[in-house]
Amino acid sequence: MTTMTEASMPRMTIETEVPASARTVKPLQDLEVAVKVRDVNLFYGDKQALFDVNLNIPRGHVVAFIGPSGCGKSTLLRCFNRMNDLVDICRVEGQIEIDGRNIYDRSVNVAQLRRRVGMVFQKPNPFPKSIYENVAFGPKVNGMKGNLDDAVEQALRGAALWDEVKDRLKASALGLSGGQQQRLCIARAIAVDPEVVLMDEPCSALDPIATARIEDLMQEIKTEYTIIIVTHNMQQAARVSDRTAFFTTEVNPESDTRTGLLVEYDTTEKIFSNPSDERTENYVTGRFG
Repeated sequence: MTTMTEASMPRMTIETEVPASARTVKPLQDLEVAVKVRDVNLFYGDKQALFDVNLNIPRGHVVAFIGPSGCGKSTLLRCFNRMNDLVDICRVEGQIEIDGRNIYDRSVNVAQLRRRVGMVFQKPNPFPKSIYENVAFGPKVNGMKGNLDDAVEQALRGAALWDEVKDRLKASALGLSGGQQQRLCIARAIAVDPEVVLMDEPCSALDPIATARIEDLMQEIKTEYTIIIVTHNMQQAARVSDRTAFFTTEVNPESDTRTGLLVEYDTTEKIFSNPSDERTENYVTGRFG
């Protein structure tokens, strides 16, 4: 009986079923860049959590961050709206540019930055207010001038939720299903008309039907927003994203600490069918991670 060595095993791939923009993804150099990451290193005190990250995220695309737990995916995501500022021992070196301006420049107004860069978290977190007040909160805080009712309706339509809630806008948002709550959080994020929407494992707490609705929604709204999603679901990354960045961890044997680093960043089709780095292939085929 012959045994099959790892070298002789057939290449395993995850099907990239075509939905994301029909997989006609232009070269990066031909695209307008929404977010530019240059030589980013991140530290928690003396511990380095991210090492020398460089990548360009094109406007109007869905970009997925994948990799094992602890590799810095969510940490990097939170850099884009400076949520890591809330961690006293966190320090970021390098540059992250949005529209050509380094968002870590001291002159940047962080509140205005977070209006331009919306965030949807892992678990739905609607405010304990009405559906209407959840969506209206951002425009009110930002001193929106104009018809607030129209703004709420537009955001709910953008999140594919309007038809389900239009007759109960005064009802508590906490009475919605989990999938509806997550779409409400997306509506709340886009109500202030951001340029970039960050999604940190937005479907991990949802059932398959609700997950499919969120994935369809990402495809619908990506023409208006740049979307960056962190996900542990390989099939989801393959379905929804135009480009994928694979991160992994390196272990320092002396201190037993782990540092996240970007291994490979390319079109999603290439990452899942013909990656350039063996570490990427081992991860997406399930041999590692």
